[in-house]
Amino acid sequence: MSRIWEHIKNNSPKASVNDEAYMNAALSLAQRGLGNVWPNPAVGCILVKDDIVLGRGWTQPGGRPHAETEALGRAGDHAKGATAYVTLEPCSHHGQTPPCADALIKAGVTRVVIAVEDPDPRVSGNGIKMLKDAGIDVTLNVCREKAIEINEGFFLKVLKNRPMFTMKMATTLDGRIAVHTGESQWITEAPTRLQGHLLRATHDAIMVGIGTATEDNPRLTCRLPGLEEHSPVRIVVDRRMRLPLTNHLVTQAHEIPTWMITLGDQDDIRAEAYQEAGIELIIPPDATGADGGITLSWVAEELANRGLTRVLVEGGSHLAAAMLRRKLIDRLSWMRAPRIMGHDGIPVTQAFGVDHLEETPFFDRTYSFASGDDVVEVYRRRDLDIA
Repeated sequence: MSRIWEHIKNNSPKASVNDEAYMNAALSLAQRGLGNVWPNPAVGCILVKDDIVLGRGWTQPGGRPHAETEALGRAGDHAKGATAYVTLEPCSHHGQTPPCADALIKAGVTRVVIAVEDPDPRVSGNGIKMLKDAGIDVTLNVCREKAIEINEGFFLKVLKNRPMFTMKMATTLDGRIAVHTGESQWITEAPTRLQGHLLRATHDAIMVGIGTATEDNPRLTCRLPGLEEHSPVRIVVDRRMRLPLTNHLVTQAHEIPTWMITLGDQDDIRAEAYQEAGIELIIPPDATGADGGITLSWVAEELANRGLTRVLVEGGSHLAAAMLRRKLIDRLSWMRAPRIMGHDGIPVTQAFGVDHLEETPFFDRTYSFASGDDVVEVYRRRDLDIA
């Protein structure tokens, strides 16, 4: 934590009940940007004066304009003397747009309430300092934990150089994803599958292994009415280029960005065919593991370097095991159907070398709900430390 931040934190006004209410509203706005603002964070902003909301804003698709710019634009001259509730510290550097801290100062706001400091070293306390130096009252850490949770992927990208990985599992009660013949459609009911599409819409990319890609021939798109444009980047891990050219991931690659992570030592003609279909090949320079596979730590870093903050992992069991073994799964979205399949069904994850209970990844359940006869449970890794 920077010295600037320590000084500001120790000299900040306390929050009120109203502050929490308005900040929660701003956080709800921020969530609208999840999945379509990367590599930027999803931010919300509300301008309030005399308990009247003058302007609302959230980060727009592609990351521009920022939430503060949107809210100030809606408030116009009425922003003078207002309080701004912002879910992430206003930026202080010149990028594609001027600093948001400067915009708030020029608009004449008299107070800014901030949920959490921006971990980006270009900001990291400097935006707050700009506001305070301009004579603006600043209140910090209002709904801080919730703000971090919403932008967990952005924080991980900046601080750990990797995106947040969410694993989606659609299983029977005994944790099976398919019968021994490979049949898996559909284990869960239609309402639960809609929840899966909503999950896709809030992530920057979907990643699957080659087994899932070939067995299921998935589209990996968001097919909720009105959210079709929110279909994320599609990623298939296929080290040997086994993906059939007739697969949906290939035939639709010109319509939806599709990346293939591969070793790149295959037939040049096949590689050219993928590229002509619109697939971008991602080839590690020298990051293969001892078994000839692709090192997932390199994959995580590469995806972060490409700007991704939130990646949804949809299978299969081998990819799930490899990522759990390397502690790369941060959240679980477990969708359970009231079915029993038995030992000969395909498990949600293959063995990944656990000899003692203390070696098992541990998750806290954040919430759960019924979806028809199914149950959806959401978990967050207990030892995840990003603050």
